[in-house]
Amino acid sequence: MKNLKSRVIVGISVAALVFMGALNMYGQRGEFGLRFMPTFSKFDVQTSSGGTVTGEAKFGLGFGALLGFHFSDYIGVQGEVIYSTASQQYTEVDVERNIKLKYVNLPLLLSLNTGKTKAVNFNVVAGPQIGLSVGSSISTSGGEISAPNGVISVKKGDLGLAYGAGIDFGLNPARSIRLGIGYRGVSGLFDISDNEKSITTDAFYVLDRSKIRTNAAYIGLSFLF
Repeated sequence: MKNLKSRVIVGISVAALVFMGALNMYGQRGEFGLRFMPTFSKFDVQTSSGGTVTGEAKFGLGFGALLGFHFSDYIGVQGEVIYSTASQQYTEVDVERNIKLKYVNLPLLLSLNTGKTKAVNFNVVAGPQIGLSVGSSISTSGGEISAPNGVISVKKGDLGLAYGAGIDFGLNPARSIRLGIGYRGVSGLFDISDNEKSITTDAFYVLDRSKIRTNAAYIGLSFLF
């Protein structure tokens, strides 16, 4: 076990050295950053009578990290790891239901820039995003005790199209420390509901043929190396 750990550490170290060497040799730049992403989400929910309604989007939190590779000042790719919550609220016959979905999202994006190392850079990004469900919950308030119970069940994974635009500013003379602000949208491509579990006769699935759509703002710091 110790030998295996040592080999893994050595392998990671060698890969990092090769990566840094490639950057220096070809003038390419890496980027690492952290972001805070307040998020508003939208998805359809099902009523106890079988109808479909769009709930009221609620504020959710998101934060994460990015690792980018820039082939030039104008084009690059970036991978991200983002934890976010998607929340929705709706009322049916005086019963208020609040739904919260938790995801770890993994977008892989193509980045187009006006000048990544300039004092001010405008960018647009687009690419696929994999979402991994890490929890879901539903809370109910108001109404009669005899109201049907809402059950929430989601698939473990989701796939969406991520896109956005932003602006970043060089904060130091070398312009290697960047402050970025911008917009990120994601359109889910598949139904996230998983309605194969058995439920009681006085219960119903809240999600049915639902796709998640999110809109988020972001602010963060990144470092070119």
